[in-house]
Amino acid sequence: MKLLLDSTRCQGYGLCQEPAPELIALDDWGYAQVRAADVPVDGAEAAAAAVAACPNSALRLGK
Repeated sequence: MKLLLDSTRCQGYGLCQEPAPELIALDDWGYAQVRAADVPVDGAEAAAAAVAACPNSALRLGK
């Protein structure tokens, strides 16, 4: 599973980073940066929570 970010949709709310700090970092302005595109098996729940937390649908899970 991969965590994919559409950076053009990110508005810098930072809500995605809270449930998945090991997968998502925030830059100096609060915009998301994916730390690891390949989600480990034990990180699947956190990745799904990060996707759900994004109010602009900037994150999604893919194969």
